Amino acid sequence: MTNLSKMESLKLENKKLRNYISLVLAEIELTQRIHEIKENFVNPDDSECVIKPILNRISKIKSEKLSLDQELHLN
Repeated sequence: MTNLSKMESLKLENKKLRNYISLVLAEIELTQRIHEIKENFVNPDDSECVIKPILNRISKIKSEKLSLDQELHLN
């Protein structure tokens, strides 16, 4: 492996790690939003229509994180 390809490999890994960190932060923030929404709605059924899309996004984030976990051998 040449120095250039090593450098490109490191840049790609760095980009993936930054993406992973962004996903972790987004998941934390969205989870906090769900808790805030639940606190502000008296009836849990009313909050479901607001929470459902957020839960779907969290699910996608977890899937993306899992993929990066495997690629980067973070397990």
